[in-house]
Amino acid sequence: MAIEYRWAEGQYDRLPAMVSELLRRDAAVIVALSTPSALAAKNATKMIPIVFGVSEDPVKVGLVTSIARPGGNATGVSYLLSELGAKQLGLLRELVPAASRIGLLVNPNNENAEAIIGDLKAAAATIGVEIDVVRATNSHEIEEAFVALSRDKVHALVHQSSR
Repeated sequence: MAIEYRWAEGQYDRLPAMVSELLRRDAAVIVALSTPSALAAKNATKMIPIVFGVSEDPVKVGLVTSIARPGGNATGVSYLLSELGAKQLGLLRELVPAASRIGLLVNPNNENAEAIIGDLKAAAATIGVEIDVVRATNSHEIEEAFVALSRDKVHALVHQSSR
């Protein structure tokens, strides 16, 4: 048995080519540890088993037909991070009760970024806090994001995984 490892370094447009390369190498199974990589694998093959670990609802993003009966060639686990965003926000509010302005750091290359932003903004509205969204894909942009968050005087920061 050989284990082949690939990492797109946050450049999701590279995923289809990476999956194609694995298919040419006659992979017996593909393990995809992010929603974008799982979707790339699912789009590339209907035959090879795909085991995923994703942060979104796998039914909602189209990986499986249902949780109870996934169907097709994909199965795995979901961490449901978008739903956890509201919980994170609630816990953050308990830790810093005076926080009325919270920064949200997201990777704009993540195809789930807008869903994560929407979910967190909806959760923020229910508890009366404001969300300042900053987007970053590399260390330089992260530095710029922190400068902006400091300038805008956010009280706390939430980071959503790119996975």
